[in-house]
Amino acid sequence: MAYDPSIYRGSAAHYRIGRPPYAPQLDDALREAAALDGAGRLLDVGCGPGTLILRLARYFHEAVGVDPDGDMLLEARAAADAADPANVRWVQAVAEDLPLAAPGPYRLVTFGQSFHWTDESRVAEAVYDMLEPGGMMALVGHAAAGRPVPRNPGAPPIPHAELEALVTRFLGSTRRAGLGTAALRTRTAQDLLSDTRFGQAEVVVVPGIPDLIRDSDSIVAGYLSMSWSAPHLYGSRLHQFTDQAHQILDSADPDGMFWDWAGDTEIVVARRRNGVAAEGPT
Repeated sequence: MAYDPSIYRGSAAHYRIGRPPYAPQLDDALREAAALDGAGRLLDVGCGPGTLILRLARYFHEAVGVDPDGDMLLEARAAADAADPANVRWVQAVAEDLPLAAPGPYRLVTFGQSFHWTDESRVAEAVYDMLEPGGMMALVGHAAAGRPVPRNPGAPPIPHAELEALVTRFLGSTRRAGLGTAALRTRTAQDLLSDTRFGQAEVVVVPGIPDLIRDSDSIVAGYLSMSWSAPHLYGSRLHQFTDQAHQILDSADPDGMFWDWAGDTEIVVARRRNGVAAEGPT
């Protein structure tokens, strides 16, 4: 699909505080799966505000974050300045610009909830050539459907049904995505990868955070971080939406603290077979 620069317009400032974190054990799972030892290079495609790359950079000699959204990269650089990693650099580009935008080889290439925005088969084939022999691609995301729901730790759950109904009242029932609508996915990432040189992918599930508590500001920011509820879609009615969202949350719990179950963290793992590595910096 062609990149639409308006998909996350206005969302960058809300993304880091609004999206629930991945599982704490994600780092260990990737270290084990990719045999990370502080050497090699990491490429994070669709890095957004640096959520994933800044967690993983310490396990590599160099880490490269690629994203087409300049505002997302500004947020990423600000977060990097606070974390002070010396081995991270940023590239503004779409995934379809690979490998030229960020030549390999890489030990690990990650997509944190971003692979579905790309021309998946084309990008997967490009990534395959960019990996070291035995290198790995990892598609990381939250997976709640069909997962056991942990016991409520005591705070009320987020009233998502009411909040999503509010989004519908403002934006309509068709899910928006930038200037268009969200594409209907008919195949899983595993199915798509099976048609590439990666072949059969495996799925690693890491237990999510069972007792995550979030405040009202974080929850509203989470909605504004979504492509289908991005700030630009509301136009001049943005403040009306956020005011009404806060009213819903205040009615559900005056203290403004809610339990969030985002699900487990799922990693779709695809590996390059041993062979000649891609040319590029080492």
